[in-house]
Amino acid sequence: MKFIRKRILDGDLMFGIAAQLGSSLTVEIISRAGFDWTWVDTEHGSGDYSELIHQVQVARLGDAPAIIRLPTNDPIRFKRALDLGAAGIMIPYVNTAAEAEQAARSMRYQPEGLRGIASSPPVCGFGLDFDAYYGVANDSLVCMVQIETAEGVANAEEIAAVPGVDVLFVGPMDLSVNMGIIKQFKNPEFEANLDRVVAACRKHGKAAGILAPNLDFLSSWKKKGFTVFVVGSDSTSLAKLLLDLNAECHERTK
Repeated sequence: MKFIRKRILDGDLMFGIAAQLGSSLTVEIISRAGFDWTWVDTEHGSGDYSELIHQVQVARLGDAPAIIRLPTNDPIRFKRALDLGAAGIMIPYVNTAAEAEQAARSMRYQPEGLRGIASSPPVCGFGLDFDAYYGVANDSLVCMVQIETAEGVANAEEIAAVPGVDVLFVGPMDLSVNMGIIKQFKNPEFEANLDRVVAACRKHGKAAGILAPNLDFLSSWKKKGFTVFVVGSDSTSLAKLLLDLNAECHERTK
């Protein structure tokens, strides 16, 4: 299994694609394309646990390990996702340090956390590799918490200070809606909130992440200090590809 926490905390640029179609095949395509990680989205994605099993299995055996966005900050969901072989977890709508602490503890074994222990899951080689996995899991799994509200921005420094939280990941659409300036990603007030998140990460040695609405934002947001990016999804990429392909077919046969 491939872990990416060290690279993230070392400040490497990390580009990921969202897998939202519930398909293990698109996860394989993401890995083969050379991306650093796969963002398996179970908050807004189409798949359920049955699909998640196969998505994470493919990611675990490939080169773009899965960070799973869970729909809720629920310790039971952490346990089930991590036991499949996820390299980390992302939690949406984290607004306080207490919520961030719950996320960080939910993904770690005792004494640092409260994750239940079993040797039989896939991540432990069905019992054959438990000792090896158990020995590195707490230090190798990535905990990403999403900053998507004005409250989350206001508490960013306290959230970044929580031990075991590795990435503060901005959801720009939700944050802009919460601020009453939907999709105004160049609004000075929105930009100032991004700067606050980055400053909190720098102060506490954490990484700042963000979903890029399009590639035009990559350069400026990298200059701000963001290093962990989601740059698209299987669903939107396929939809645009097919739309453009259809238009080109008609253009070439005029």
